[in-house]
Amino acid sequence: MPTPLHQTLLHKIARNDFSVGIIGLGYVGLPLAMSMTRKNIKVTGFDIDPTKCDVLNGGESYLETVKSADIKSARTAKCFEATSDMKRLREPDFIIICVPTPLDAHKSPDLSYIEISSKDIAATLRKGQVISLESTTYPGTMEDIVKPILAETGLSLDQDYMVIYSPEREDPGNRDFKTNTIPKVVGADTPESLEIAEKFYGLFIDKVVSVKNIRTAEAVKITENIFRAVNIAMVNELKVIYDRMDIDVWEVVEAAKTKPFGYMPFYPGPGLGGHCIPIDPFYLTWKAREFDTATRFIELAGEINLSMPRYVAEKTMHAMNKIHKRGLNGSKILICGIAYKKNVNDQRETPAFPLIKILEEQGAQVDFHDPYIPEVLPNRHFPEISGRKSVPLTAEGLEKYDAVLIITDHDSISYKDIAKSARVIVDTRNAMKNYATECAALFKA
Repeated sequence: MPTPLHQTLLHKIARNDFSVGIIGLGYVGLPLAMSMTRKNIKVTGFDIDPTKCDVLNGGESYLETVKSADIKSARTAKCFEATSDMKRLREPDFIIICVPTPLDAHKSPDLSYIEISSKDIAATLRKGQVISLESTTYPGTMEDIVKPILAETGLSLDQDYMVIYSPEREDPGNRDFKTNTIPKVVGADTPESLEIAEKFYGLFIDKVVSVKNIRTAEAVKITENIFRAVNIAMVNELKVIYDRMDIDVWEVVEAAKTKPFGYMPFYPGPGLGGHCIPIDPFYLTWKAREFDTATRFIELAGEINLSMPRYVAEKTMHAMNKIHKRGLNGSKILICGIAYKKNVNDQRETPAFPLIKILEEQGAQVDFHDPYIPEVLPNRHFPEISGRKSVPLTAEGLEKYDAVLIITDHDSISYKDIAKSARVIVDTRNAMKNYATECAALFKA
């Protein structure tokens, strides 16, 4: 039976008489905010970093995937502001949590950001608000973490406020899709809250896909990421096998994908990066233990993908021995691209960092060039790499390195120049496919 809360929210949505608060203004939260402001929805962005808020309120963007012009337009239209004052969470009618969900040192979920955000919301929770979690996590997070914290306020769920789950599906750097064109999965535990989720997200997302409850919605996103992690691991393993058989895995994949059914191409690389694929599968592995169930595919895929930086280092050592007749000790190596994927400035979980560490442990001197990352941000896992700066990519500069390793295939990098000037090239992305005959020495890894 519809409640007064349900009816009130339906009227607010129908009249566009509501405001939204987004906690976390990163690669998920900021594009989401801009997609709303383009529909004249008033958004307040919340972030613990006041410097970010100042930049955004000044009309500038700090993400490659969000244009400063969009920020300026939203600010001019008075549809967007950013703040680090969490006390203002009382103001918006809809609050969306878009915070990181990393792993701790033991590969167990670190839900501290979700817990902190939930407590910030609980501190100001009022009647009439809807809380949506978009962070990727294990099925049951809303039930285990968010709901109990909000219940401590004494307000009644579904009578005074609602909770929904809608997993983010951002793909930074993908120019084929925008936030509003990616179908949005929504889940809620009552018909009334599910209808509110559908109506709300339907205002600024082209297609909304509903599932029957929150746990199912939580499972959808983690399934998507496990699918990618397992298939990437498979093609990485095939790469190693085919290399020993003197078969080019890239040519195999290109030919295989001509089959119009029963096959989907995945591509090998130096390892996994980004916030989702290397991390999220382990959330289900952790949760599955509660049900006395093993996740063998997930754990094996993780092992394979984590082993790839060492495989690339071994291929580099092989190349050095074959061409220079010596190993890595005392060699000068240039890493070309350290972002976790092409055409973005995101360095989270990049396989370039463990690769650099392995190479330097073998005595190599390692520099990097990345047009999107002028300087490595502080990194708790690889503090020795923090603060390093990108070197220019010039013909003279390339000639001084014993080997160039292509780790991230940014479109703006001139691979023709690398082919002409590099003494040895180790290519993990098939970036040199059009210049193979021009390379002095090319190795695929």
